[in-house]
Amino acid sequence: MKPFRVRLSLILMTLIGISMIGTGFTMAHLFRDSHVAALEDHMSREINLLVGTMEFRDMNAANAINYYTGQAQSIGKLTNSRVTFITQEGKVIGDSERNPQLMDNHSNREEEIIAAKDGIGRAIRYSDTLRQDMLYVAQKVSSQNGNFNGYIRLSLSLDLVEQGVNRAWTIMAGGLVLLFIAAAIVSYRVSLSLTSPLEQITRVARRITDLDYDARVSLKRRDEIGQLATAINVMADSLQTQLRTIRDNENLLQSVLDNMTGGILLVNERGKIALLNKAAEKMLDVNAEDLVGRSFRELKRHYELTRILEDGLFRREPVHEERSFYNSGERIMRLDGVPMTQDDSYQGMLFLLQEVTEIRRLERMRSEFVANVSHELKTPVAAVKGFAETLLGGGVKDEKTANSFLQIIYDENERLNRLIADILELSKIESKRVQLECSPVHLATFFDSLLETMSKVAEKKSISLSAEVPEELFIEADEDKLRQIFLNLLSNAISYTHEGGNVKVRAINRQKKDGTETVVFTVTDTGIGIPRKDLPRIFERFYRVDKARSRSSGGTGLGLSIVKHLMDLHHGAISVESDLGIGSTFILELPLLQEYEI
Repeated sequence: MKPFRVRLSLILMTLIGISMIGTGFTMAHLFRDSHVAALEDHMSREINLLVGTMEFRDMNAANAINYYTGQAQSIGKLTNSRVTFITQEGKVIGDSERNPQLMDNHSNREEEIIAAKDGIGRAIRYSDTLRQDMLYVAQKVSSQNGNFNGYIRLSLSLDLVEQGVNRAWTIMAGGLVLLFIAAAIVSYRVSLSLTSPLEQITRVARRITDLDYDARVSLKRRDEIGQLATAINVMADSLQTQLRTIRDNENLLQSVLDNMTGGILLVNERGKIALLNKAAEKMLDVNAEDLVGRSFRELKRHYELTRILEDGLFRREPVHEERSFYNSGERIMRLDGVPMTQDDSYQGMLFLLQEVTEIRRLERMRSEFVANVSHELKTPVAAVKGFAETLLGGGVKDEKTANSFLQIIYDENERLNRLIADILELSKIESKRVQLECSPVHLATFFDSLLETMSKVAEKKSISLSAEVPEELFIEADEDKLRQIFLNLLSNAISYTHEGGNVKVRAINRQKKDGTETVVFTVTDTGIGIPRKDLPRIFERFYRVDKARSRSSGGTGLGLSIVKHLMDLHHGAISVESDLGIGSTFILELPLLQEYEI
Protein backbone atom coordinates (compact mmCIF):
# COMPACT_ATOMS: atom_id res chain seq x y z
CA MET A 1 0.00 0.00 0.00
CA LYS A 2 2.95 2.36 0.61
CA PRO A 3 4.04 2.30 -3.07
CA PHE A 4 0.44 3.18 -3.95
CA ARG A 5 0.57 6.11 -1.56
CA VAL A 6 3.84 7.26 -3.14
CA ARG A 7 2.42 6.85 -6.64
CA LEU A 8 -0.70 8.76 -5.70
CA SER A 9 1.42 11.58 -4.22
CA LEU A 10 3.60 11.68 -7.33
CA ILE A 11 0.56 11.80 -9.60
CA LEU A 12 -0.95 14.64 -7.60
CA MET A 13 2.34 16.56 -7.52
CA THR A 14 2.88 15.96 -11.24
CA LEU A 15 -0.57 17.27 -12.06
CA ILE A 16 -0.04 20.26 -9.81
CA GLY A 17 3.43 20.86 -11.30
CA ILE A 18 2.13 20.65 -14.86
CA SER A 19 -0.73 23.01 -14.09
CA MET A 20 1.63 25.43 -12.33
CA ILE A 21 4.15 25.36 -15.20
CA GLY A 22 1.36 25.88 -17.69
CA THR A 23 0.07 28.75 -15.62
CA GLY A 24 3.57 30.22 -15.45
CA PHE A 25 4.03 30.04 -19.21
CA THR A 26 0.63 31.59 -19.73
CA MET A 27 1.34 34.36 -17.29
CA ALA A 28 4.77 35.02 -18.84
CA HIS A 29 3.27 35.13 -22.29
CA LEU A 30 0.52 37.50 -21.15
CA PHE A 31 3.06 39.64 -19.32
CA ARG A 32 5.26 39.89 -22.42
CA ASP A 33 2.31 40.60 -24.70
CA SER A 34 0.89 43.25 -22.39
CA HIS A 35 4.33 44.87 -21.99
CA VAL A 36 4.89 44.89 -25.74
CA ALA A 37 1.42 46.32 -26.31
CA ALA A 38 2.14 49.07 -23.78
CA LEU A 39 5.39 49.88 -25.54
CA GLU A 40 3.64 49.98 -28.88
CA ASP A 41 1.05 52.44 -27.55
CA HIS A 42 3.78 54.51 -25.96
CA MET A 43 5.81 54.60 -29.17
CA SER A 44 2.69 55.48 -31.19
CA ARG A 45 2.05 58.44 -28.87
CA GLU A 46 5.67 59.50 -29.20
CA ILE A 47 5.31 59.52 -33.04
CA ASN A 48 2.17 61.61 -32.75
CA LEU A 49 3.97 63.98 -30.43
CA LEU A 50 6.87 64.16 -32.86
CA VAL A 51 4.55 64.92 -35.77
CA GLY A 52 3.03 67.74 -33.79
CA THR A 53 6.28 69.42 -32.73
CA MET A 54 8.84 68.71 -35.46
CA GLU A 55 9.67 71.04 -38.33
CA PHE A 56 9.48 69.12 -41.56
CA ARG A 57 11.68 70.17 -44.45
CA ASP A 58 11.62 69.22 -48.07
CA MET A 59 12.41 65.55 -48.42
CA ASN A 60 13.96 66.10 -51.82
CA ALA A 61 16.30 68.89 -50.78
CA ALA A 62 20.03 68.36 -51.10
CA ASN A 63 20.64 68.44 -47.41
CA ALA A 64 17.48 66.48 -46.50
CA ILE A 65 19.41 63.41 -45.47
CA ASN A 66 21.67 65.39 -43.19
CA TYR A 67 18.72 67.22 -41.68
CA TYR A 68 16.57 64.23 -40.99
CA THR A 69 19.55 62.19 -39.82
CA GLY A 70 20.40 64.89 -37.30
CA GLN A 71 16.79 65.10 -36.19
CA ALA A 72 16.65 61.31 -35.84
CA GLN A 73 19.78 61.27 -33.71
CA SER A 74 18.51 64.09 -31.53
CA ILE A 75 15.08 62.54 -31.03
CA GLY A 76 16.62 59.05 -30.47
CA LYS A 77 18.65 60.38 -27.57
CA LEU A 78 15.54 61.92 -26.03
CA THR A 79 13.32 58.84 -26.47
CA ASN A 80 16.04 56.25 -25.98
CA SER A 81 14.92 54.59 -29.18
CA ARG A 82 15.93 54.29 -32.80
CA VAL A 83 14.25 56.83 -35.09
CA THR A 84 13.99 56.35 -38.82
CA PHE A 85 12.49 58.65 -41.50
CA ILE A 86 11.37 56.83 -44.63
CA THR A 87 9.92 58.16 -47.84
CA GLN A 88 6.72 56.79 -49.26
CA GLU A 89 8.82 54.85 -51.77
CA GLY A 90 10.77 53.18 -48.95
CA LYS A 91 13.95 55.24 -49.14
CA VAL A 92 15.58 55.99 -45.78
CA ILE A 93 16.37 59.67 -45.48
CA GLY A 94 17.29 59.72 -41.81
CA ASP A 95 18.26 57.21 -39.14
CA SER A 96 19.60 57.64 -35.64
CA GLU A 97 21.79 54.53 -35.75
CA ARG A 98 23.17 54.15 -39.32
CA ASN A 99 24.00 56.12 -42.39
CA PRO A 100 20.77 56.26 -44.45
CA GLN A 101 22.67 56.05 -47.66
CA LEU A 102 23.94 52.62 -46.74
CA MET A 103 20.55 51.27 -45.79
CA ASP A 104 18.27 49.14 -48.00
CA ASN A 105 14.91 50.21 -49.34
CA HIS A 106 12.30 49.68 -46.59
CA SER A 107 9.20 49.45 -48.74
CA ASN A 108 9.02 45.71 -48.08
CA ARG A 109 9.22 46.04 -44.32
CA GLU A 110 6.20 44.57 -42.51
CA GLU A 111 5.49 47.65 -40.44
CA GLU A 112 5.63 49.94 -43.54
CA ILE A 113 3.29 47.67 -45.46
CA ILE A 114 0.78 47.69 -42.58
CA ALA A 115 1.17 51.45 -42.05
CA ALA A 116 0.57 52.09 -45.74
CA LYS A 117 -2.70 50.21 -45.41
CA ASP A 118 -3.88 51.08 -41.86
CA GLY A 119 -1.94 54.29 -41.12
CA ILE A 120 0.13 52.63 -38.40
CA GLY A 121 2.02 49.37 -38.42
CA ARG A 122 3.76 47.27 -35.81
CA ALA A 123 6.27 44.42 -36.10
CA ILE A 124 8.81 42.51 -34.05
CA ARG A 125 11.82 41.03 -35.77
CA TYR A 126 15.51 40.49 -35.51
CA SER A 127 17.57 43.45 -36.55
CA ASP A 128 20.62 42.55 -38.63
CA THR A 129 21.98 46.02 -37.98
CA LEU A 130 21.77 45.87 -34.18
CA ARG A 131 21.79 42.09 -33.99
CA GLN A 132 18.91 41.85 -31.52
CA ASP A 133 15.13 41.57 -31.43
CA MET A 134 13.47 44.91 -32.03
CA LEU A 135 9.98 46.30 -31.75
CA TYR A 136 9.11 48.45 -34.77
CA VAL A 137 6.24 50.95 -34.86
CA ALA A 138 5.78 52.88 -38.15
CA GLN A 139 3.19 55.56 -38.84
CA LYS A 140 2.23 57.14 -42.10
CA VAL A 141 2.85 60.91 -41.87
CA SER A 142 1.96 63.75 -44.22
CA SER A 143 3.10 67.19 -42.99
CA GLN A 144 0.81 70.17 -43.33
CA ASN A 145 3.33 72.11 -45.38
CA GLY A 146 3.64 69.16 -47.74
CA ASN A 147 7.41 68.85 -47.24
CA PHE A 148 7.19 65.33 -45.78
CA ASN A 149 5.06 62.50 -47.12
CA GLY A 150 6.30 59.15 -45.84
CA TYR A 151 6.79 57.20 -42.64
CA ILE A 152 8.25 57.88 -39.25
CA ARG A 153 9.39 54.71 -37.57
CA LEU A 154 10.44 54.17 -34.01
CA SER A 155 12.15 50.96 -32.93
CA LEU A 156 13.01 49.81 -29.49
CA SER A 157 15.15 46.92 -28.30
CA LEU A 158 13.19 44.12 -26.61
CA ASP A 159 16.03 43.41 -24.21
CA LEU A 160 14.26 45.47 -21.59
CA VAL A 161 11.10 43.49 -22.18
CA GLU A 162 13.02 40.24 -21.96
CA GLN A 163 14.72 41.41 -18.80
CA GLY A 164 11.32 42.20 -17.29
CA VAL A 165 10.02 38.84 -18.37
CA ASN A 166 13.08 37.15 -16.89
CA ARG A 167 12.61 38.98 -13.62
CA ALA A 168 8.98 37.96 -13.66
CA TRP A 169 10.03 34.40 -14.38
CA THR A 170 12.45 34.47 -11.45
CA ILE A 171 9.83 35.78 -9.09
CA MET A 172 7.22 33.41 -10.47
CA ALA A 173 9.62 30.45 -10.35
CA GLY A 174 10.31 31.11 -6.69
CA GLY A 175 6.63 31.41 -6.04
CA LEU A 176 5.98 28.25 -8.03
CA VAL A 177 8.63 26.33 -6.06
CA LEU A 178 7.08 27.44 -2.78
CA LEU A 179 3.65 26.66 -4.10
CA PHE A 180 4.87 23.29 -5.38
CA ILE A 181 6.31 22.43 -1.97
CA ALA A 182 3.06 23.44 -0.31
CA ALA A 183 1.11 21.47 -2.92
CA ALA A 184 3.39 18.44 -2.36
CA ILE A 185 2.72 18.56 1.36
CA VAL A 186 -1.00 18.96 0.78
CA SER A 187 -1.06 16.15 -1.81
CA TYR A 188 0.85 13.85 0.54
CA ARG A 189 -1.59 14.63 3.32
CA VAL A 190 -4.49 14.03 0.95
CA SER A 191 -3.01 10.76 -0.31
CA LEU A 192 -2.27 9.75 3.29
CA SER A 193 -5.87 10.46 4.30
CA LEU A 194 -7.01 8.27 1.39
CA THR A 195 -4.50 5.44 1.60
CA SER A 196 -4.15 5.08 5.38
CA PRO A 197 -7.75 3.86 5.89
CA LEU A 198 -7.40 1.75 2.75
CA GLU A 199 -4.27 0.18 4.24
CA GLN A 200 -6.19 -0.63 7.42
CA ILE A 201 -9.09 -2.07 5.41
CA THR A 202 -6.62 -4.14 3.35
CA ARG A 203 -4.94 -5.51 6.50
CA VAL A 204 -8.30 -6.47 7.98
CA ALA A 205 -9.37 -8.07 4.68
CA ARG A 206 -6.17 -10.13 4.63
CA ARG A 207 -6.74 -11.26 8.23
CA ILE A 208 -10.28 -12.29 7.32
CA THR A 209 -8.84 -14.16 4.31
CA ASP A 210 -6.52 -15.95 6.78
CA LEU A 211 -9.65 -17.04 8.74
CA ASP A 212 -9.21 -14.45 11.50
CA TYR A 213 -12.86 -13.47 11.69
CA ASP A 214 -12.35 -11.40 14.85
CA ALA A 215 -10.60 -8.70 12.79
CA ARG A 216 -12.49 -5.41 12.49
CA VAL A 217 -11.86 -2.02 10.83
CA SER A 218 -11.79 0.75 13.46
CA LEU A 219 -12.74 3.75 11.32
CA LYS A 220 -15.30 6.40 12.23
CA ARG A 221 -15.90 8.22 8.97
CA ARG A 222 -19.05 9.15 7.10
CA ASP A 223 -17.60 9.20 3.61
CA GLU A 224 -17.38 6.36 1.09
CA ILE A 225 -14.31 4.90 2.84
CA GLY A 226 -16.25 4.82 6.11
CA GLN A 227 -19.09 3.05 4.33
CA LEU A 228 -16.58 0.55 2.92
CA ALA A 229 -15.17 -0.07 6.42
CA THR A 230 -18.69 -0.60 7.77
CA ALA A 231 -19.43 -3.04 4.96
CA ILE A 232 -16.20 -4.97 5.74
CA ASN A 233 -17.17 -5.18 9.43
CA VAL A 234 -20.71 -6.31 8.60
CA MET A 235 -19.28 -8.93 6.24
CA ALA A 236 -16.88 -10.15 8.95
CA ASP A 237 -19.75 -10.36 11.47
CA SER A 238 -21.82 -12.34 9.00
CA LEU A 239 -18.92 -14.65 8.15
CA GLN A 240 -18.13 -15.15 11.83
CA THR A 241 -21.75 -16.01 12.61
CA GLN A 242 -22.02 -18.36 9.66
CA LEU A 243 -18.67 -19.98 10.45
CA ARG A 244 -19.69 -20.45 14.10
CA THR A 245 -22.92 -22.09 12.94
CA ILE A 246 -21.00 -24.27 10.49
CA ARG A 247 -18.45 -25.22 13.16
CA ASP A 248 -21.19 -25.99 15.68
CA ASN A 249 -22.94 -28.17 13.09
CA GLU A 250 -19.64 -29.82 12.17
CA ASN A 251 -18.82 -30.43 15.83
CA LEU A 252 -22.29 -31.82 16.42
CA LEU A 253 -22.04 -34.04 13.35
CA GLN A 254 -18.51 -35.13 14.31
CA SER A 255 -19.67 -35.85 17.86
CA VAL A 256 -22.55 -37.93 16.50
CA LEU A 257 -20.19 -39.82 14.18
CA ASP A 258 -17.59 -40.35 16.92
CA ASN A 259 -20.14 -41.61 19.45
CA MET A 260 -22.06 -43.87 17.12
CA THR A 261 -21.83 -47.52 18.00
CA GLY A 262 -22.19 -48.39 14.34
CA GLY A 263 -19.41 -47.82 11.84
CA ILE A 264 -19.88 -45.29 9.03
CA LEU A 265 -17.99 -45.75 5.77
CA LEU A 266 -18.55 -43.33 2.88
CA VAL A 267 -17.07 -44.15 -0.53
CA ASN A 268 -17.42 -41.54 -3.29
CA GLU A 269 -18.26 -42.22 -6.92
CA ARG A 270 -14.53 -42.53 -7.78
CA GLY A 271 -14.06 -45.31 -5.26
CA LYS A 272 -12.20 -43.09 -2.77
CA ILE A 273 -12.92 -43.35 0.96
CA ALA A 274 -14.42 -40.00 1.97
CA LEU A 275 -15.41 -40.71 5.59
CA LEU A 276 -14.55 -43.27 8.24
CA ASN A 277 -15.75 -42.79 11.81
CA LYS A 278 -14.11 -44.11 14.98
CA ALA A 279 -16.43 -47.10 15.30
CA ALA A 280 -15.52 -48.19 11.75
CA GLU A 281 -11.81 -47.70 12.55
CA LYS A 282 -12.16 -49.96 15.58
CA MET A 283 -14.19 -52.58 13.75
CA LEU A 284 -11.80 -52.77 10.80
CA ASP A 285 -8.64 -52.14 12.86
CA VAL A 286 -7.53 -49.32 10.55
CA ASN A 287 -6.60 -45.65 10.84
CA ALA A 288 -8.83 -43.10 9.11
CA GLU A 289 -5.88 -40.74 8.47
CA ASP A 290 -4.19 -43.46 6.42
CA LEU A 291 -7.27 -44.30 4.33
CA VAL A 292 -9.36 -41.16 3.77
CA GLY A 293 -8.80 -39.98 0.22
CA ARG A 294 -7.49 -43.36 -0.91
CA SER A 295 -9.16 -46.23 -2.75
CA PHE A 296 -11.39 -48.62 -0.80
CA ARG A 297 -9.24 -51.42 -2.24
CA GLU A 298 -6.60 -50.42 0.34
CA LEU A 299 -8.69 -52.52 2.77
CA LYS A 300 -6.79 -55.56 1.54
CA ARG A 301 -7.18 -57.53 4.76
CA HIS A 302 -10.95 -57.48 4.42
CA TYR A 303 -11.53 -59.17 1.08
CA GLU A 304 -15.23 -59.82 1.75
CA LEU A 305 -15.77 -56.14 2.61
CA THR A 306 -13.99 -54.83 -0.50
CA ARG A 307 -16.02 -57.21 -2.66
CA ILE A 308 -19.30 -55.93 -1.17
CA LEU A 309 -18.16 -52.30 -1.56
CA GLU A 310 -17.19 -52.89 -5.18
CA ASP A 311 -20.49 -54.61 -5.92
CA GLY A 312 -22.46 -51.77 -4.29
CA LEU A 313 -20.57 -49.07 -6.20
CA PHE A 314 -21.07 -50.92 -9.48
CA ARG A 315 -24.78 -51.71 -9.04
CA ARG A 316 -25.67 -48.43 -7.27
CA GLU A 317 -28.38 -50.24 -5.35
CA PRO A 318 -29.02 -50.75 -1.61
CA VAL A 319 -26.86 -53.46 -0.04
CA HIS A 320 -27.80 -55.65 2.94
CA GLU A 321 -25.21 -58.28 3.81
CA GLU A 322 -23.86 -60.12 6.85
CA ARG A 323 -20.33 -61.46 6.82
CA SER A 324 -17.75 -62.87 9.18
CA PHE A 325 -14.47 -60.97 9.49
CA TYR A 326 -11.40 -62.46 11.06
CA ASN A 327 -9.67 -59.60 12.80
CA SER A 328 -8.23 -60.63 16.18
CA GLY A 329 -10.82 -63.38 16.19
CA GLU A 330 -14.05 -63.97 14.35
CA ARG A 331 -16.38 -60.97 14.19
CA ILE A 332 -19.76 -60.97 12.52
CA MET A 333 -20.61 -57.74 10.72
CA ARG A 334 -23.83 -56.54 9.17
CA LEU A 335 -23.41 -54.13 6.27
CA ASP A 336 -26.21 -51.87 5.06
CA GLY A 337 -25.35 -49.65 2.11
CA VAL A 338 -27.41 -47.00 0.35
CA PRO A 339 -26.51 -44.94 -2.76
CA MET A 340 -25.86 -41.24 -2.13
CA THR A 341 -27.38 -38.80 -4.62
CA GLN A 342 -27.53 -35.00 -4.82
CA ASP A 343 -29.58 -33.22 -7.47
CA ASP A 344 -29.96 -36.54 -9.30
CA SER A 345 -26.16 -36.85 -9.36
CA TYR A 346 -24.60 -40.04 -8.02
CA GLN A 347 -22.18 -39.24 -5.18
CA GLY A 348 -21.15 -42.70 -4.01
CA MET A 349 -22.26 -45.23 -1.40
CA LEU A 350 -22.82 -44.84 2.35
CA PHE A 351 -22.30 -48.01 4.38
CA LEU A 352 -23.38 -48.69 7.95
CA LEU A 353 -21.31 -51.37 9.71
CA GLN A 354 -22.81 -53.01 12.77
CA GLU A 355 -21.05 -55.68 14.77
CA VAL A 356 -23.58 -58.38 15.59
CA THR A 357 -21.13 -60.86 17.06
CA GLU A 358 -22.55 -60.52 20.56
CA ILE A 359 -26.13 -60.56 19.27
CA ARG A 360 -25.49 -63.75 17.35
CA ARG A 361 -23.69 -65.22 20.37
CA LEU A 362 -26.62 -64.37 22.60
CA GLU A 363 -29.00 -65.85 20.05
CA ARG A 364 -26.89 -68.98 19.97
CA MET A 365 -26.74 -69.03 23.78
CA ARG A 366 -30.53 -68.60 23.89
CA SER A 367 -30.97 -71.50 21.51
CA GLU A 368 -28.50 -73.57 23.52
CA PHE A 369 -30.22 -72.51 26.73
CA VAL A 370 -33.61 -73.56 25.43
CA ALA A 371 -32.12 -76.85 24.22
CA ASN A 372 -30.32 -77.42 27.53
CA VAL A 373 -33.40 -76.55 29.59
CA SER A 374 -35.49 -78.87 27.46
CA HIS A 375 -32.91 -81.60 27.85
CA GLU A 376 -32.47 -81.06 31.58
CA LEU A 377 -36.24 -81.04 32.11
CA LYS A 378 -36.80 -83.98 29.83
CA THR A 379 -34.43 -86.28 31.72
CA PRO A 380 -36.08 -86.14 35.20
CA VAL A 381 -39.58 -85.95 33.70
CA ALA A 382 -38.86 -89.02 31.60
CA ALA A 383 -37.48 -90.82 34.68
CA VAL A 384 -40.48 -89.88 36.83
CA LYS A 385 -42.88 -90.90 34.08
CA GLY A 386 -41.14 -94.21 33.42
CA PHE A 387 -40.95 -95.32 37.02
CA ALA A 388 -44.45 -94.06 37.76
CA GLU A 389 -45.87 -96.01 34.79
CA THR A 390 -44.06 -99.12 35.98
CA LEU A 391 -45.52 -98.78 39.44
CA LEU A 392 -48.99 -97.97 38.13
CA GLY A 393 -48.86 -100.92 35.77
CA GLY A 394 -48.42 -103.30 38.74
CA GLY A 395 -45.22 -104.69 37.35
CA VAL A 396 -43.39 -104.31 40.66
CA LYS A 397 -44.53 -106.70 43.39
CA ASP A 398 -41.51 -106.41 45.62
CA GLU A 399 -41.97 -103.69 48.23
CA LYS A 400 -38.25 -102.95 48.39
CA THR A 401 -38.07 -102.46 44.65
CA ALA A 402 -41.18 -100.31 44.74
CA ASN A 403 -39.67 -98.14 47.45
CA SER A 404 -36.46 -97.72 45.44
CA PHE A 405 -38.57 -96.66 42.46
CA LEU A 406 -40.45 -94.18 44.63
CA GLN A 407 -37.11 -92.84 45.98
CA ILE A 408 -35.88 -92.34 42.40
CA ILE A 409 -39.11 -90.52 41.57
CA TYR A 410 -38.64 -88.33 44.66
CA ASP A 411 -34.97 -87.57 43.86
CA GLU A 412 -35.75 -86.69 40.24
CA ASN A 413 -38.57 -84.46 41.45
CA GLU A 414 -36.16 -82.69 43.80
CA ARG A 415 -33.66 -82.30 41.01
CA LEU A 416 -36.43 -80.89 38.82
CA ASN A 417 -37.39 -78.42 41.55
CA ARG A 418 -33.77 -77.31 41.95
CA LEU A 419 -33.41 -76.87 38.21
CA ILE A 420 -36.58 -74.79 37.97
CA ALA A 421 -35.57 -72.74 41.02
CA ASP A 422 -32.12 -72.05 39.54
CA ILE A 423 -33.59 -71.12 36.16
CA LEU A 424 -36.02 -68.69 37.82
CA GLU A 425 -33.26 -67.23 39.99
CA LEU A 426 -30.93 -66.77 37.04
CA SER A 427 -33.74 -65.21 35.00
CA LYS A 428 -34.46 -62.70 37.77
CA ILE A 429 -30.79 -61.79 38.13
CA GLU A 430 -30.24 -61.36 34.38
CA SER A 431 -33.40 -59.26 34.00
CA LYS A 432 -32.10 -56.87 36.72
CA ARG A 433 -35.13 -57.58 38.87
CA VAL A 434 -32.98 -58.49 41.87
CA GLN A 435 -32.24 -55.63 44.27
CA LEU A 436 -29.45 -55.87 46.81
CA GLU A 437 -30.30 -55.20 50.44
CA CYS A 438 -26.86 -54.44 51.80
CA SER A 439 -25.92 -54.35 55.45
CA PRO A 440 -22.73 -54.96 57.49
CA VAL A 441 -21.88 -58.67 57.58
CA HIS A 442 -19.55 -60.08 60.25
CA LEU A 443 -17.61 -62.55 58.15
CA ALA A 444 -16.39 -64.80 60.96
CA THR A 445 -19.94 -65.42 62.20
CA PHE A 446 -21.18 -65.69 58.60
CA PHE A 447 -18.76 -68.48 57.68
CA ASP A 448 -19.29 -70.33 60.99
CA SER A 449 -22.98 -70.57 60.14
CA LEU A 450 -22.24 -71.50 56.54
CA LEU A 451 -19.80 -74.30 57.43
CA GLU A 452 -22.25 -75.68 59.98
CA THR A 453 -24.87 -75.89 57.23
CA MET A 454 -22.47 -77.72 54.86
CA SER A 455 -20.88 -79.92 57.54
CA LYS A 456 -23.35 -82.79 57.22
CA VAL A 457 -22.80 -83.02 53.46
CA ALA A 458 -19.02 -82.90 53.98
CA GLU A 459 -19.14 -85.57 56.73
CA LYS A 460 -20.74 -88.07 54.33
CA LYS A 461 -17.50 -87.94 52.26
CA SER A 462 -15.18 -87.40 55.24
CA ILE A 463 -14.16 -84.04 53.82
CA SER A 464 -12.58 -81.49 56.16
CA LEU A 465 -14.19 -78.04 56.07
CA SER A 466 -12.29 -75.03 57.51
CA ALA A 467 -12.27 -71.23 57.36
CA GLU A 468 -9.59 -68.63 58.11
CA VAL A 469 -11.36 -65.31 58.62
CA PRO A 470 -10.12 -62.40 60.79
CA GLU A 471 -12.44 -61.93 63.75
CA GLU A 472 -12.65 -58.17 63.27
CA LEU A 473 -13.44 -58.25 59.51
CA PHE A 474 -16.80 -56.88 58.33
CA ILE A 475 -18.08 -56.34 54.80
CA GLU A 476 -21.08 -54.47 53.40
CA ALA A 477 -23.15 -56.87 51.27
CA ASP A 478 -26.50 -58.59 50.80
CA GLU A 479 -26.11 -61.43 53.27
CA ASP A 480 -28.62 -63.73 51.57
CA LYS A 481 -26.94 -63.28 48.15
CA LEU A 482 -23.51 -63.70 49.75
CA ARG A 483 -24.70 -66.94 51.35
CA GLN A 484 -26.01 -68.12 47.98
CA ILE A 485 -22.60 -67.42 46.40
CA PHE A 486 -20.60 -69.42 48.94
CA LEU A 487 -23.18 -72.21 49.22
CA ASN A 488 -22.80 -72.83 45.49
CA LEU A 489 -19.00 -72.72 45.66
CA LEU A 490 -18.75 -74.93 48.73
CA SER A 491 -21.32 -77.34 47.34
CA ASN A 492 -19.32 -77.69 44.12
CA ALA A 493 -16.07 -78.02 46.05
CA ILE A 494 -17.49 -80.86 48.18
CA SER A 495 -19.12 -82.54 45.18
CA TYR A 496 -15.87 -82.67 43.15
CA THR A 497 -13.51 -83.50 46.03
CA HIS A 498 -12.56 -87.09 46.78
CA GLU A 499 -13.41 -88.66 50.12
CA GLY A 500 -11.01 -87.57 52.83
CA GLY A 501 -10.16 -84.35 51.01
CA ASN A 502 -10.08 -80.76 52.23
CA VAL A 503 -12.14 -77.65 51.43
CA LYS A 504 -10.85 -74.37 52.84
CA VAL A 505 -12.19 -70.81 52.87
CA ARG A 506 -9.97 -67.78 53.54
CA ALA A 507 -10.72 -64.04 53.72
CA ILE A 508 -8.20 -61.17 53.87
CA ASN A 509 -8.52 -57.38 53.78
CA ARG A 510 -6.61 -55.63 50.95
CA GLN A 511 -6.09 -51.98 50.02
CA LYS A 512 -5.72 -51.03 46.37
CA LYS A 513 -3.38 -48.37 44.96
CA ASP A 514 -6.28 -45.94 44.54
CA GLY A 515 -7.03 -46.17 48.28
CA THR A 516 -10.19 -48.31 48.09
CA GLU A 517 -10.44 -51.38 50.32
CA THR A 518 -11.57 -54.82 49.21
CA VAL A 519 -11.99 -58.26 50.75
CA VAL A 520 -10.41 -61.17 48.87
CA PHE A 521 -11.97 -64.62 49.41
CA THR A 522 -10.50 -67.92 48.30
CA VAL A 523 -12.35 -71.24 48.19
CA THR A 524 -9.79 -74.03 47.79
CA ASP A 525 -10.42 -77.74 47.37
CA THR A 526 -8.32 -80.84 46.76
CA GLY A 527 -10.71 -82.18 44.17
CA ILE A 528 -10.38 -83.52 40.65
CA GLY A 529 -9.52 -80.10 39.19
CA ILE A 530 -10.63 -78.47 35.96
CA PRO A 531 -8.90 -78.89 32.58
CA ARG A 532 -7.22 -75.70 31.39
CA LYS A 533 -9.27 -75.61 28.18
CA ASP A 534 -12.52 -75.51 30.18
CA LEU A 535 -11.54 -72.70 32.56
CA PRO A 536 -12.82 -69.80 30.34
CA ARG A 537 -16.29 -71.36 30.04
CA ILE A 538 -17.13 -72.71 33.48
CA PHE A 539 -19.28 -69.65 34.31
CA GLU A 540 -21.53 -70.22 31.31
CA ARG A 541 -25.03 -71.61 31.83
CA PHE A 542 -25.33 -75.41 31.68
CA TYR A 543 -21.62 -75.78 30.91
CA ARG A 544 -20.23 -78.95 32.47
CA VAL A 545 -16.68 -80.20 32.44
CA ASP A 546 -17.72 -83.79 33.00
CA LYS A 547 -21.42 -84.13 32.14
CA ALA A 548 -21.81 -87.65 33.47
CA ARG A 549 -20.14 -86.79 36.76
CA SER A 550 -22.10 -83.55 37.08
CA ARG A 551 -25.42 -85.24 36.50
CA SER A 552 -24.63 -87.94 39.04
CA SER A 553 -23.70 -85.24 41.57
CA GLY A 554 -27.12 -83.68 41.18
CA GLY A 555 -25.85 -80.35 39.78
CA THR A 556 -27.98 -78.23 37.46
CA GLY A 557 -25.13 -76.58 35.58
CA LEU A 558 -26.38 -73.11 36.61
CA GLY A 559 -24.67 -72.66 39.98
CA LEU A 560 -21.47 -70.94 38.79
CA SER A 561 -23.42 -68.80 36.34
CA ILE A 562 -25.58 -67.58 39.25
CA VAL A 563 -22.43 -66.94 41.30
CA LYS A 564 -20.92 -64.85 38.48
CA HIS A 565 -24.07 -62.70 38.16
CA LEU A 566 -24.35 -62.18 41.93
CA MET A 567 -20.69 -61.10 42.04
CA ASP A 568 -21.42 -58.58 39.30
CA LEU A 569 -24.34 -57.23 41.33
CA HIS A 570 -21.93 -56.67 44.23
CA HIS A 571 -19.42 -54.92 41.86
CA GLY A 572 -17.03 -57.76 42.50
CA ALA A 573 -14.90 -60.10 40.40
CA ILE A 574 -14.40 -63.86 40.37
CA SER A 575 -11.73 -66.00 38.78
CA VAL A 576 -10.49 -69.57 39.05
CA GLU A 577 -7.17 -71.37 39.16
CA SER A 578 -6.96 -75.11 38.83
CA ASP A 579 -4.57 -78.00 38.30
CA LEU A 580 -6.04 -81.22 36.97
CA GLY A 581 -6.02 -83.94 39.66
CA ILE A 582 -4.73 -81.56 42.35
CA GLY A 583 -7.60 -79.19 43.04
CA SER A 584 -9.16 -75.80 42.29
CA THR A 585 -9.15 -72.36 43.86
CA PHE A 586 -11.91 -69.84 43.28
CA ILE A 587 -10.80 -66.25 43.97
CA LEU A 588 -13.46 -63.65 44.79
CA GLU A 589 -12.81 -59.95 45.34
CA LEU A 590 -15.61 -57.77 46.77
CA PRO A 591 -15.50 -54.07 47.77
CA LEU A 592 -15.46 -53.52 51.50
CA LEU A 593 -18.16 -50.86 51.08
CA GLN A 594 -20.75 -50.79 48.32
CA GLU A 595 -21.11 -47.74 46.10
CA TYR A 596 -24.71 -46.68 45.63
CA GLU A 597 -25.90 -45.04 42.42
CA ILE A 598 -27.71 -41.73 43.00
